[in-house]
Amino acid sequence: MSTPRLAHIVRHPVKSLGWQTLERAVLSQGRPLPFDRIFAVATEAAKFDGAPEGWQSKLNFMRGAAEGSLMAIRAEFDETRSHLVLTHPDLPAFEGTLPDDGAALIAWLSPLWPANRPAPRGLVARQDGGDLTDRPGGRVSLMNLASLKALGDRMGMDLSIHRFRGNLWLEGLAPWQEFDLVGHELRIGQTRLRVDAPITRCVATTFDPLTGAQDGDTLAALEFGWNHRDLGALARVIDGGEIAIGDPVEILT
Repeated sequence: MSTPRLAHIVRHPVKSLGWQTLERAVLSQGRPLPFDRIFAVATEAAKFDGAPEGWQSKLNFMRGAAEGSLMAIRAEFDETRSHLVLTHPDLPAFEGTLPDDGAALIAWLSPLWPANRPAPRGLVARQDGGDLTDRPGGRVSLMNLASLKALGDRMGMDLSIHRFRGNLWLEGLAPWQEFDLVGHELRIGQTRLRVDAPITRCVATTFDPLTGAQDGDTLAALEFGWNHRDLGALARVIDGGEIAIGDPVEILT
């Protein structure tokens, strides 16, 4: 088997509102991918007021599992200016600076969000500058292209990586090998990571990230094929540094 390598780096500046591919990134100890889910749109059902003081459950926010059309948003974020561009096949592009243009962002989203869901309340960021990922702990998600292909083959579909909102996609592993890596350490570029746990998937992965249409039951395929709903794994950055597409992946322990 060839040496595993880093094939894709993906971040999601606003939770559930678009993905952005990167050529390289700098990871920090105990932190997620920089500028990944640093903003989110809180709904009227949110259990906090104003800016949250720490990590918050995904149930407080607009998310793809609640409205699949959000999955078709694509993002371009310039962190040096906090400038965001969002595109969607059914809408003109949004362009603004965050958080200043949060109200305009919510207005742009309104045609996509169903009236029977709690209305969006406002764009938020954590007071401590932390992330608003689905799971606490400041980790990155490691994804396996071979597992994605195995799932797509079972479904008879070519599945996009963007269904699964992962950060670091690896090529050259065996299908489902990411689960065997739990408890082990990896070196990618200048960094060292420890793989913590598999990622259990939700209904958002049943929506096409190009169109927002629900077009494939990924969860049923995982259950019937492999008796779980997992794809990918969470990893903690132990030693920070730069990573870049094409970096070899070394299994250390």
